[in-house]
Amino acid sequence: MDFLTLARERFSVLEYEHRGVEPEKIEKILDAALAAPTACNLQPQRILVIDTEEKRQKLDDAVPGGFFAPAAFLVCYDKRTCWVRPQDGKSSGEIDATIATTHMMLEATDLDLGSIWVMSWDAEKVKATFALDAHIEPVALLIVGHKTASAKPRQGHFASKTREDILL
Repeated sequence: MDFLTLARERFSVLEYEHRGVEPEKIEKILDAALAAPTACNLQPQRILVIDTEEKRQKLDDAVPGGFFAPAAFLVCYDKRTCWVRPQDGKSSGEIDATIATTHMMLEATDLDLGSIWVMSWDAEKVKATFALDAHIEPVALLIVGHKTASAKPRQGHFASKTREDILL
């Protein structure tokens, strides 16, 4: 399918089948993260794959969500390897990790998997739960899995602003 169709058909999935994601699909999702552009191609993104029962339990303890997470990707960046804008010291890390997450989310959709980008979580609790080093900063949590037959977009999902609304 073409890119805009893929982007428009993707929606946040809350209901997953109780089965894991195939290793080859996880590999393709990680390949998408590697294909993501980053500032000066420094690739500071670091990704924790959560695809075992032990890791899923840790995730559930750290980020209560009320839904089964067949697989998840905690997308972080290494503070030591980011490009920094000299004019104001802004680091590219969060942006680079976000672009990688977007690529991963769209690849999951192309693989006929559902996903949801979870925003409500305590970064410090996640860092402690997964024993992340101090220089690793978590940015995004992407849940991925086989969506149930009843999974559907939330009301209003397909609503969009117009070009005139977004142009400055």
